[in-house]
Amino acid sequence: MGIVGEKLDIDFVISTGDNFYDDGLVGVDDPAFHSSFSNIYTAPSLQKQWYIVLGNHDYRGDVLAQLSPILRKRDSRFLCLRSFILNAALKHSTAKWKIVVGHHTIKSASQHGNTLELESQLLPILEENNVDFYINGHDHCLEHIIDTKSHIQFLTSGGGSMAWRGDIKWWNPEELKLFYDGQGFMSVELTKKAANFSYYDVFGNVLHKWSLSKELDSFA
Repeated sequence: MGIVGEKLDIDFVISTGDNFYDDGLVGVDDPAFHSSFSNIYTAPSLQKQWYIVLGNHDYRGDVLAQLSPILRKRDSRFLCLRSFILNAALKHSTAKWKIVVGHHTIKSASQHGNTLELESQLLPILEENNVDFYINGHDHCLEHIIDTKSHIQFLTSGGGSMAWRGDIKWWNPEELKLFYDGQGFMSVELTKKAANFSYYDVFGNVLHKWSLSKELDSFA
């Protein structure tokens, strides 16, 4: 991950949740903060701002600890916020690319499958506001699903820790562009005209690439 980050000269890192597995942090003094974050992501390219999403396993512990400014003082990269203004933010956004990051899946061919509550309550907001990508964790794999109805790209990046081997459900092959049941991560590169994202295994080998243009149709 550090090597890929250096090659791409990344601007920031996003964590899709379950940051401290299995039961979150017990408090701001939990040594897991250093053993699972500060002392792990030591590569020079990863000394950038990290934007942290909370996962369900984080809520098993003291979730307020991850929101505390105390952790930012101990490692300035760590930024974890909670926001509940998604609809308004999307409506007023003038961004060329609209990307929403959450922890839980909306669409997934892996163990957890689709999250029905998010399909009924969140997906309509994404569709109404012309969101391009939804990036999530939760399922311990890498996935790329293109919804043929809304054309939203559903990108699962949940391979940062333990992987679930062989845990896949049938999915329409026209929509499922990648399913990888091993450890890995992904990158996103954005310009005004194009979005390029890549999936990598734990060694940095490219598993899958995809590009999307605002002026042209998507192409593999």
